[in-house]
Amino acid sequence: MPWTGPNCLIVKVWECEPLPELPEVETVRRGLEPELVGRRLVRVEQRRPDLRFPLPERFAERLAGRRITALRRRAKYLIAEIDTDEMLVMHLGMTGRFTIARGSAGFANGMALAPEVLTHELAPAARHDHIVFYTDHGAVVTYNDARRFGFMLLVGAAEIASHPLFAALGPEPLGNALNAPYLASRASGRTTDLKAFLMDQRNIAGLGNIYVCEALYRAGLSPTRSASSLATRTSAPTIRAERLVPAIVGVLNDAIAAGGSSLRDYRQASGELGYFQHTFAVYGREGEPCVKSDCTGTIRRITQAGRSTFYCPRCQR
Repeated sequence: MPWTGPNCLIVKVWECEPLPELPEVETVRRGLEPELVGRRLVRVEQRRPDLRFPLPERFAERLAGRRITALRRRAKYLIAEIDTDEMLVMHLGMTGRFTIARGSAGFANGMALAPEVLTHELAPAARHDHIVFYTDHGAVVTYNDARRFGFMLLVGAAEIASHPLFAALGPEPLGNALNAPYLASRASGRTTDLKAFLMDQRNIAGLGNIYVCEALYRAGLSPTRSASSLATRTSAPTIRAERLVPAIVGVLNDAIAAGGSSLRDYRQASGELGYFQHTFAVYGREGEPCVKSDCTGTIRRITQAGRSTFYCPRCQR
């Protein structure tokens, strides 16, 4: 149950564990967007000097008083555009989550109350609440990260495309740039296995282990087949490439609609987020029967590049 007091209610929590993939990050973005975009940060509280990396110099001071004009996602990163020449880049790491609280307990006459008040009332696990954003409409947005594998950076708007985090990223899988001819052009002559090809962020941005396994199952393609099988000798797309694109798009859209996946329960106060794991066809189902009614196969788990791969050897060729 959510904590509630006479003047405050924790209304939303988004949490991603293990390492969040594109649908989880997009779910977080969509939840944060109405709370942050168009809002001014009246105060930013920085409770430690670092997360995975040291926080930017004068981090809280540079954000305080600024207005967030847009919140977008690139691959597995959140990017908040602010009304300066900088952008706030955020990555959730393994255990990062955002909590949104609002109510008069957090504000008096438009000004944020002392941090110790909010720490006591809104954050029972305050020792892992590292960054707190207070907005001009009464929201308190807290970043909590027990393992501190997440990070936040401030990057110049003119430098974002060439920044090392983004410069080599492939197209977004939910954008128009991902199509069968593109896949064929990237896969032509490649001897790497298909799963490794799809997880390479230089080919497609944001795809991770869970959704690659599920997309390959939907496309009926073995994760161990060569990536070059997506292209003909003239680099034209094969029927496999034609099947794979809608499978990728479909599984990501379905996961976003379900609020992403969580391999443990979400700690949420309202709404149902993170239930796509209940519809996994292959991921985490080693030894279980294939979900297709006309298939007698059994889900197998193998290891590829140190990661578990789940697939049906009968359906996926």
